[in-house]
Amino acid sequence: MEKIMRSFFLSLAKSRRVGNLARKYGLRLGARRFVAGVEISSSIEAVKRLNKQGKMATLDHLGEFISAKEEAEHSAAMCLQTLEAIEAAGADANLSLKLTSLGLDLDPVLCERQMEGILALAGQNRNFVRIDMEDYAHCQPALDLFYKLRGSYKNVGIVIQAYLRRSEQDVKQLGSLNSNLRLVKGAYKEPEKVAFPLKSEVDQSFVQLIHQHLLSGSYTAIATHDRAIIEETKRFVQEQNIPSGQFEFQMLYGICEELQDELVREGYRVRIYVPYGEDWFGYFMRRLAERPDNVWFVLKNMWK
Repeated sequence: MEKIMRSFFLSLAKSRRVGNLARKYGLRLGARRFVAGVEISSSIEAVKRLNKQGKMATLDHLGEFISAKEEAEHSAAMCLQTLEAIEAAGADANLSLKLTSLGLDLDPVLCERQMEGILALAGQNRNFVRIDMEDYAHCQPALDLFYKLRGSYKNVGIVIQAYLRRSEQDVKQLGSLNSNLRLVKGAYKEPEKVAFPLKSEVDQSFVQLIHQHLLSGSYTAIATHDRAIIEETKRFVQEQNIPSGQFEFQMLYGICEELQDELVREGYRVRIYVPYGEDWFGYFMRRLAERPDNVWFVLKNMWK
């Protein structure tokens, strides 16, 4: 049943028509728990609340289904505005973005040029930009652009997904360059040929990648709500005497807030992924696909 629900919500996430319909209802369907709002101002207020709780943040202006150059340019402008808003508010936050929202599929040259502008402004503000990883088809193009950009900009990082079979080799190469990585399990539906099909295999891969990148001496963001993996990471960094400034735990806005608070009390660096924007539907569907508990929350919210 859980596998069927996951497939259902991942299919909805890719539907532009359903997404446009959902936007008519705003965030009232229950997405407000996971999305900080539609406007930049709402996201900055959310970040300020998190900062008061001892948590850092990364802001993501949600954007999917880019089909025109003008849409890609709008997404880039929103990234620049987000960086400016972070600077103006003095917020402890950086920026996350998806390359497809900047036109990677339309015009790779345009995407690269827009990334350079975003990284330049982030550098002026002493800030950092994280390239989110998307589905398998975009994995190599994203890494290719990351390597190219990193030749000129050191304030850029990327994401590696543990469920992909290629990730061990990718992390090895990225670690040799002292790359700042966010490690995640992965939330897209991929064929068994390229991705581990079993949760136990994904978990094993995730732990191995965490150990591998930490031992390379590179900065590692461990993005998970899985307490077992968090506890294993805590054990490993103690055993290996890895400094607390070399890693952080990352979690999603609105999920496992008690665990977030617990880690802050224990003195760990905790960063919350804070999405915002009008194009929230695809992100929302992937959150429902990941955790059945989120579905029951939404159903209760709709009933109310």
